[in-house]
Amino acid sequence: MPLPHFLLLLVVVVVAAGATLWVASSAGVPFAALALAALVGAALMRLLARVE
Repeated sequence: MPLPHFLLLLVVVVVAAGATLWVASSAGVPFAALALAALVGAALMRLLARVE
C-alpha cells in the first residue's frame, strides 16, 4: 500500500472515531456504554473470525 493511501486511511479512521464520540456524547450516551459496546463488538468479531 502506498504511503499516501495509508496516511489517508489513518486520517479517515481517526476522523470517524472522533465523529462517533461526538455524536454519542451529544446524544447523551455514556462513554462507559460506548466502550462496552466496542469491547463486545471486538469479541464477537474475534469469535466469528476464528478458523479452526
